[in-house]
Amino acid sequence: MEKLTIHSLVARAVLVPLDPPLTTASGVVAAAPLVLIDLKTEEGVTGCAYVFCYSPVVMGPIAETLRNIGDLVKGAAVAPQDLDRLLRARFRLLGVQGLVGMAMAGFDMAAWDALAKAAGLPLVSLLGGTVCAVPVYDSHSMLAADQAAAAAAESHAKGFGAIKVKIGHPGIAEDLAVIRATRDAAGPDMAIMVDYNQSLSVPEAMARARILDDEGLAWIEEPTIAEDFAGHAKIADAARTAVQLGENWWGLPDMQKAIAAGASDLAMIDVMKIGGVTGWMKAAALAEGAGLPVSSHLWPEVSAHLLAVTPGAHLLEYLDLAAPVLQQPAQVQGGKVVIRDEPGSGVAWDEAAVSRYAAD
Repeated sequence: MEKLTIHSLVARAVLVPLDPPLTTASGVVAAAPLVLIDLKTEEGVTGCAYVFCYSPVVMGPIAETLRNIGDLVKGAAVAPQDLDRLLRARFRLLGVQGLVGMAMAGFDMAAWDALAKAAGLPLVSLLGGTVCAVPVYDSHSMLAADQAAAAAAESHAKGFGAIKVKIGHPGIAEDLAVIRATRDAAGPDMAIMVDYNQSLSVPEAMARARILDDEGLAWIEEPTIAEDFAGHAKIADAARTAVQLGENWWGLPDMQKAIAAGASDLAMIDVMKIGGVTGWMKAAALAEGAGLPVSSHLWPEVSAHLLAVTPGAHLLEYLDLAAPVLQQPAQVQGGKVVIRDEPGSGVAWDEAAVSRYAAD
């Protein structure tokens, strides 16, 4: 593998419409605000990645932060561990959560993509694994019972073995109606998970979890505020059903706090919030030590490679917000995402679509 030297970093903002919009108990996302990253090297290899900004308001600041990072590392070797240490030292007084952490993680993902391309290997192979198919679940919005049934039937027809529905309706009766309609449509063999998107108080979450224990769910996700680890520990103690946290862990410190509190029975790692590929590998080791099965949040292209080298890998979330701007989005076959035997992470831009959805 040839040594790579950073030449420049290009960051472009796009606003990708979602059809249908992503509806949760905490709000509606009608379009995906993304910042696309191209890490260009002196050797002509370009590493690609993207970050999901959640709100269009922060697309500009994140893109500008990425460009400033590019200026900081210009001329440096593409060595993700070294670059991570360099940037953490540079941003120590500011901190590496929030927008800075998102930008750093996107940069890290692009760096690993460049290394894999230079080596002529899929990212999974560069990380010591083999090209394979990763079990996946279909991830849906917050729906009424009849809509949830239709979505479950469609997921079943497509070969998914698991489905997640978002709940958090005003009353538990509505939540139960959605879950039971999903079960009736999906059949007895499909695993069903539910996601409250942080919408309940701790006492309400405990009360609902006890009722949901009779529904045969695979997990209950983020029933209360994500950073309330003590509250989640109380909910986990009250419920027989597994509690799932992780998508809002900002790096290893949050993950360590959640584990110490006994806040979650499972781990759902978000490659952006955990610190990119470099952060994921550390988090996977931490999860293994704690005996927590690991699932992914968003980023199905990159996450498939990472789950394939993660001990205790559980399920990949199939919710591909970037698909409209990708040349080859992740594809599900027989309830699994098949990692392509091609160099890199699989992220490459459909430039016509990028131009169509450009936001800056």
